[in-house]
Amino acid sequence: MKKRSIGSLQVSEVGIGCNNFGMRLDFDGTKAVVDSAIENGINFFDTADIYGGTKSEVLLGQALGSRRADVIIASKFGMPIDEQRFGAKPDYVRSACEDSLKRLGTDYIDLYQLHYPDPTVPIADTIGAMQELVAQGKVREIGCSNFTGDQLREAKIAAGNGPSFVSVQNQYSLLERAPERDGVLDACEELGIGFLPFYPLANGWLTGKIRPGTPLPEGTRLKAMKDSNPERSAHWLNQAIEAKAGALLNYADEAEISILDLAFSWLLSHPQVSSVIAGASNPTQVHSNSTSVHTLSQEIISTLNLLSS
Repeated sequence: MKKRSIGSLQVSEVGIGCNNFGMRLDFDGTKAVVDSAIENGINFFDTADIYGGTKSEVLLGQALGSRRADVIIASKFGMPIDEQRFGAKPDYVRSACEDSLKRLGTDYIDLYQLHYPDPTVPIADTIGAMQELVAQGKVREIGCSNFTGDQLREAKIAAGNGPSFVSVQNQYSLLERAPERDGVLDACEELGIGFLPFYPLANGWLTGKIRPGTPLPEGTRLKAMKDSNPERSAHWLNQAIEAKAGALLNYADEAEISILDLAFSWLLSHPQVSSVIAGASNPTQVHSNSTSVHTLSQEIISTLNLLSS
């Protein structure tokens, strides 16, 4: 698999989102996904301290075992684990990193990311603590998630001459194109920051398993969300998204290209995108994701842009 740059890191164009580890997957399931990823040329694993109730990092580290040095591990901090562990104050940045290192069973994290902006803490203070982690060899590169273009520029200034954010992880897909509208992609190009899209398959709409006007299949992420959190699922089940999804699915059928291939390849047609992070619950999904990247013609890209605008 081809690789792209995130700062000094070389990551596979398709990565594994580890939010299923410790939640939908136990150790055996996690190891099956990790093994399949490595066998298929994927070297980039993105986790977070909150995933799986802090179990994702543990299971990822155990599943990797002696192969730790062969892969790139990204983790995140800042979202609430409990009433004490959250935010971006310098002391918490340090303690959160130590906790993640212990759970992962490693002495360094390749890409350490602030999961969400903390308006109560000056970004210079947070970055300063993250720079200390780099200087100590506990972190190789630093990044962020859910930042706006202006926040990325502010963070770059705050970093001064020290290590600065080399990545930003925001939602981006054919069904959610906010990074184009809000200037995040422009800021990435301007600052040399790699973009990491999450929800690249729009909670299942772009897998081909879900079709507008038909019941949601059991076992899909969107069906589970509708059953457990109807308010959250309402966003993904509104008429506008269903109409766009239907148009994209029909086009994929006509073009005889899987919607999954179109979704991944369209994202990677943007030079700012470093890797497409997608969750997987079994080796079959990992293999499908790993073989989904193709060079799309400008005509196909233009059609996809039109259908999803």
